[in-house]
Amino acid sequence: MELKIAKQDDKTLMVEVGGETSTVTHALREALWEDKSVSQAAHVQEHPQMAQPKIFVQVNRGSPEAALEKAAGLVEAQAKEFKEEFKKALK
Repeated sequence: MELKIAKQDDKTLMVEVGGETSTVTHALREALWEDKSVSQAAHVQEHPQMAQPKIFVQVNRGSPEAALEKAAGLVEAQAKEFKEEFKKALK
């Protein structure tokens, strides 16, 4: 995974996610919408086979970097929970 800042200011951030499918950015978008400080969150991909997916976040308070980091932690926790529940289901 290679991350590249495509746009950044005090309240907005757009990060290009190289080497990944849009699955990652979709999961991050959903997690961002759970944060009350986020005013906008979007998965952006100009062309599904040519362009790298991007994640866009705009906040009304705090920093967009902190919101994206929090969202990544939430996605990680959900993936771990899924893994544990899947292990239980296989027994």
